[in-house]
Amino acid sequence: MRTKSEARKQAILDAAAEVFQLEGYERASMDGICRHLGYSKATLYNYFPSKEELFFEVVFEATSAQFGAIHEALDPGMEDLGEALRHFGRSLLALVYSPPVRAVLRLVASEAGRGGLGKQCYEVGASRSLAMLGAYLERAMERGKLRRAEPRIAALHLLGLLESEWNMLFLCRVRESVSPEEISASVDRAVAVFLRAYGA
Repeated sequence: MRTKSEARKQAILDAAAEVFQLEGYERASMDGICRHLGYSKATLYNYFPSKEELFFEVVFEATSAQFGAIHEALDPGMEDLGEALRHFGRSLLALVYSPPVRAVLRLVASEAGRGGLGKQCYEVGASRSLAMLGAYLERAMERGKLRRAEPRIAALHLLGLLESEWNMLFLCRVRESVSPEEISASVDRAVAVFLRAYGA
């Protein structure tokens, strides 16, 4: 059960995420977030001493959710590697292309050069996820389910294939949503190509 302090911190993060998404980092202000929340500035600064720290925490929360979802989706007990990778792909894309996560990723892309934010976000999110996926694929190689290759490169190829049909469409805002059926079909195609290249 959340304490009052934890609930208040989460309320601040939720409100800040909305303000950053609506106004962008540059135009958003701590005053505006206070007004959105109905909290005093003293309360807000008690939790987050600066706008930069608050922004990073908003981003960190989103990337942590992505990391957790990847961790849960990689099922080492699943014997059929193709099905395991399809399960992983569907879980990953459902999260990555959900509106809240896309909004945060756009924010990160627009503000990546600010104070090393891009590097920090990469290290807490994408870098950890890549290492975890690489380790999973390496175990599959050791069991003879995939051919021997550099696990990190194989992980990059798999992630690239999974996002290949959607990334530019969402980046350019041609699409704002994708259905579970579309995700499933694109994941099937991506995994088929990956296994054609890396299958034992």
